[in-house]
Amino acid sequence: MAKIVAVTSCPTGIAHTYMAAEALEMAAKEMRVDIKVETQGSVGVRNEITVEDLRQAQAVILACDTKVSEDRFKGLPIVRASVKDAISNPKSLISEALNMVKLESEKPEKTERKDYVDQVFEAKKQKSSNLTGAYKHLMTGVSYMIPFVVAGGLLIAISFAFGINAFKEEGSFAAALMDIGSGNAFFLMVPILAGFIAFSIADRPGLVPGMVGGLLANKLGAGFLGGILAGFAAGYLVAWLKKVIKLPKTMEGLMPVLILPVISTFIIGLGMIYVVGKPVAAINTAISQWLTGMSDSSALVLGIVLGLMMSFDMGGPINKAAYTFAVSTLATGQPSMVMAAVMAAGMTPPLGLALATFMAKDKFTPDEREAGKAAIFLGMSFITEGAIPFAAADPFRVIPSIMVGSAVTSALSMLFKCTLAVPHGGIFVLPIPNAVGNLLLYLISIVAGTIVTAFMVSALKTKKEVVAVAQ
Repeated sequence: MAKIVAVTSCPTGIAHTYMAAEALEMAAKEMRVDIKVETQGSVGVRNEITVEDLRQAQAVILACDTKVSEDRFKGLPIVRASVKDAISNPKSLISEALNMVKLESEKPEKTERKDYVDQVFEAKKQKSSNLTGAYKHLMTGVSYMIPFVVAGGLLIAISFAFGINAFKEEGSFAAALMDIGSGNAFFLMVPILAGFIAFSIADRPGLVPGMVGGLLANKLGAGFLGGILAGFAAGYLVAWLKKVIKLPKTMEGLMPVLILPVISTFIIGLGMIYVVGKPVAAINTAISQWLTGMSDSSALVLGIVLGLMMSFDMGGPINKAAYTFAVSTLATGQPSMVMAAVMAAGMTPPLGLALATFMAKDKFTPDEREAGKAAIFLGMSFITEGAIPFAAADPFRVIPSIMVGSAVTSALSMLFKCTLAVPHGGIFVLPIPNAVGNLLLYLISIVAGTIVTAFMVSALKTKKEVVAVAQ
C-alpha cells in the first residue's frame, strides 16, 4: 500500500484547513491509500508528520494557501494544490500523487532520500538537546522581546543626547523620542515576552492570554517576573485546554477564535489580578529598592556575580539570565548601572582573548591568531560568543581567565557608578551623548578587564602544550 503524507493550511487557519484534511482522509480511505495529513491551523500543528512518517512516505500533497517549509520533503515527489482543490477534488490529488510514486519507482534506486531523512533526524535530536523545556520557551520570548528593547533603548539614548532631562519639556523632539522609546516600545517588552513564551509552549492560541497577562503584569507593577509567570501559565494552560476540550470536526473552527482565547484569557487575567500581581509587584519593589540603596560593597558583590555569569557559558543560559535581569532594570526608561556592568562584562572575554593572541603569539595556533582578529570586532559589538572557539580548545585555562576578567570589569563598572541607557550595541553606542554615565571610567573598566583576561590567558597557556595540540 502506498504511503502518502500531506499538509493542509489556509490563510485563517480555521475551517478550510480541517475540511481539506478530512476530505483527503476520506478519499484515501475509499481508494485504499495510507495517508497522514498534518494540519497547520490557528490552534497550531495537529497530527504532525514524524521522522518515521518521512522514512515511509512515497509522495507528498501540499494543499496550502500559506507558505509552509518544504525542506523536510526533499527527495520526495510533491503535489502542490490549494486548500479548495483538496476539499472539492481530493481523489484527483491522491491519484496524481500515486502516478508520481509509480514514475519514481521506475528510476534507479537512490539512497539520497534516506540519507537526508537521517540528517533531519539527527539535526532534530541535536536541536532538542540544545534547547529544551522551560529554557527554550523563555529564550523564545526573550528573542522576540530583544528588538523592542534595542529599538526603544536607542531612541531613549538619542533623546538623552539633547540633554539628560530634555525629554521633560512637553512637545519637544526629545520628549517625542522618549514617548516612542519608553512609553511605547518599552511598554510592549513585557507583553511580547509573555506572549511569545506562551506561543512557544502552545503555538498561536497562547498569544492572546500570554500578551494580556503581560499587559496586566505591567499595569499591576509585576514587571518582568510577572510577565514570565504569565507567559508560562498561559502557555501550559492553553496546551492543557487543547488536550481536554474535544469538539466535533465541524466545530473545531471555534477553538482558536472563541473557546481557547476566552477561557484562557479569563483564567490568566483573574489569576494575575487576584493571585500573582500583588506578591510579584512586592518582590519587584524590594529588588528595586535594594538596587537603588546599594552600598559600595554590595555593588561590588553584585558586579562580580554578574561578571562571572556573563562569561561562564558565553551566551548560554547563565549568560542570558544575567542579560535578561539587566534589561529588566531599563524598564523605567532611566539609565541602569546593572545594564552597564553586564554589557561591559560581555565585551571583555573576546577582547581579552584577542589581546592575548598578540601578546603571546607563540602560545596560539595560526588559526587561533586569525580568530583573535575576528574576536576584536565581536567583543566591540558585545558578542560574547566570540570567545567560544578559544574556550572550546582549552576550557580549563580560558574559562577561568575570562571569568576573572569579566568580574573585574563588571565590579569596577558598578563601583564607578557607570550607567547605560541602551541594552546592546557595544562600543558603538558610547559616542551617543548621555547614553553612558561616567564614560571615561566605563572605558577604564572595560580596558582593565581586557588586560586582566589577556595576562591570565598568557600566563596559564604554555608554548609546549599548544605545539602538542598543533601536532
